Amino acid sequence: EVKLVESGGGLVQAGGSLRLSCTIAGFSLDDYAIGWFRQAPGKDREGVSCISSLDGGTYYADSVKGRFAISSDTAKKTIYLQMNSLKPEDTAVYYCARGGGSSRAWINADAMKWGYDNWGQGTQVTVSS
Repeated sequence: EVKLVESGGGLVQAGGSLRLSCTIAGFSLDDYAIGWFRQAPGKDREGVSCISSLDGGTYYADSVKGRFAISSDTAKKTIYLQMNSLKPEDTAVYYCARGGGSSRAWINADAMKWGYDNWGQGTQVTVSS
């Protein structure tokens, strides 16, 4: 069974840091890209970042570039999202999902809009001002 489980959310002050984890089961990280998404109340879901563990390719949305870093630990079957310099506008439920493959074709904004599924349950991130 394909499964993705997020953890690591919480409440943090503006300027602080959090590290989210997405632990997978039922498939190999070498075969599929993993993406992080977020959705704030009343807003559309946003693709934040994604990674191909096969070749290390990454993508970041402009809103998080320079502040967030995505990484992969294939031995632990886990994808991390290190979030630094957090802002109140980063407040959202964060989800991870699986792309349709592991090539660079899945590591871009368009792929994140249409090509990811098998969503986790989400983890809440709240940034206070």
